[in-house]
Amino acid sequence: MNLEPETRNTLLIGESINPTGRPALQQALRRGDFSAVETLALAQIAAGAAMLDVNAGGNFGDETVLLPQMVRAVQNATGAPVWLDSQNPAAIEAALRVTTGTAIINSTTADPHALAEILPLAKNFGAMLVGLCLNRDGFPPTADGRLALAETILDRAVQFGIPAENIIIDPVVPALKTHPDAARITLETIRRLRESLGVKITMGGSNISFSLPNRAALNAAFLALAIAAGVTHPIVNVLQPEVVAIARATDRLLGNQK
Repeated sequence: MNLEPETRNTLLIGESINPTGRPALQQALRRGDFSAVETLALAQIAAGAAMLDVNAGGNFGDETVLLPQMVRAVQNATGAPVWLDSQNPAAIEAALRVTTGTAIINSTTADPHALAEILPLAKNFGAMLVGLCLNRDGFPPTADGRLALAETILDRAVQFGIPAENIIIDPVVPALKTHPDAARITLETIRRLRESLGVKITMGGSNISFSLPNRAALNAAFLALAIAAGVTHPIVNVLQPEVVAIARATDRLLGNQK
């Protein structure tokens, strides 16, 4: 049964354009061959992704050169909005210069130095910005602590002249294997972010299941709970049919479709 509504509230962000753990993509990038990037981009859009996360991390070349090249390949193939996934401000700026439409910078943290580097780029290029609930000490163990970091990012961004609606907050999803309370605390944080700040919310949907068996089922179940809690822009593996089907079904059950 096709449970996909014509439009939906939850926008799925495809995670797969990332060379980490993908040997074939790594080899192609080392050769300067972007056909694998184009194939992954097209497959994810066909599977249901609304936007695509693009990551050029790893020892595959100069990220300031490689990230813009990957962005061009993705947008030439699909025309889809892109999330520029890098911790390198120079690579982000280079990619922003070739991105068509509104880009999403993924990401910054609440660390003052990180904000000072990324906020000017977001403002100057009119980009949206993902803020991670992290600082120099890592991620807080409680929802209260993560909410406080989200407030810091939002306040600094607004003071800098970036509209609040251009900020997407990531509560940070640690692996369940190493953090037994990971799901509960993340879901609580998502609810608090929506209730207290009313912001858009993303998350790494596959992080919860790292190093565990039956990952697709865990990812799908966690995604349903996260959508119910208020996540709006999850970064997920849309090439796992269970994930997309659960997202569509959850939106239908919650009445999120428009």
